[in-house]
Amino acid sequence: MSKKKTTKAKATKSAKAATPGVQVKKDAKGRFWLVDKDGGEERGPFASKKEALDAKAGAPASEAKATKPAKAKKTKQPKEKKLSAIDAAAQVLAASKQSMTTKEMIEAMEKKALWTSPGGKTPHATLCSAIIREIAVKGKESRFTKTERGKFAAK
Repeated sequence: MSKKKTTKAKATKSAKAATPGVQVKKDAKGRFWLVDKDGGEERGPFASKKEALDAKAGAPASEAKATKPAKAKKTKQPKEKKLSAIDAAAQVLAASKQSMTTKEMIEAMEKKALWTSPGGKTPHATLCSAIIREIAVKGKESRFTKTERGKFAAK
């Protein structure tokens, strides 16, 4: 930390030496101004004391505020979303045109490579509860109908 303090002190001393008749003052709004000791010419406002000191040393104001050029954003190709189990089940049921149990749906989804279980022990039970939940929430607008106990069909 001592190196940073000495660097700032050197910059301040060199700025004072470059233009001895100019002071850096801060106004009520927190902006910095370069003011002649005579009270005549003012330069500013500057966002920070460092910018004011750089301008005092003779660096143009545009250099003090210079920033890195903005990088062009890379446009990402939208990734293909993986189908959820319930969406894949809707596709399988629409293609089969007959009612199926959730175990049969899971097997058909895996054969068609629409969806694979992430390693759960009972994906059929999870799918069954998701289908029942959709029927309960959406009612007539649901994609599924319950044909008999444990069997579902596409609408």
